[in-house]
Amino acid sequence: MDTFAPRAALAMAASLIATSAFAAPGTPPATFNRCTVCHNAAKGAPAKIGPDLWGVYGRKAATQAGFKYSAALTGAKLKWDDATLDKWLAGPMTMVPGTAMAFPGLKDAAKRAEVIAYLKSLK
Repeated sequence: MDTFAPRAALAMAASLIATSAFAAPGTPPATFNRCTVCHNAAKGAPAKIGPDLWGVYGRKAATQAGFKYSAALTGAKLKWDDATLDKWLAGPMTMVPGTAMAFPGLKDAAKRAEVIAYLKSLK
């Protein structure tokens, strides 16, 4: 059974942004520390194990120049918007079998919304 509820996640993200429930714009939420193990989030930062996340929101997946993506993610033809990021952050390997992103996912929808709101601020 698919438990992904994009409308609920989008509403939660909008609420978090409107109420500043996550840290000030440009300041990563604590949950984002899990991401920094593999990703940079600063403009022009070099890729780590995963691609740099600066400007990722709104971009087509697997398109950052100079980073070698898995064939699975390249073939998925995704765009990083609220709904796609929410599902991806819940379980990348479930969403795109064969992806190289070995991350178990964030089960807490509020934490996913915080990360998505932060990614939106990286522009």
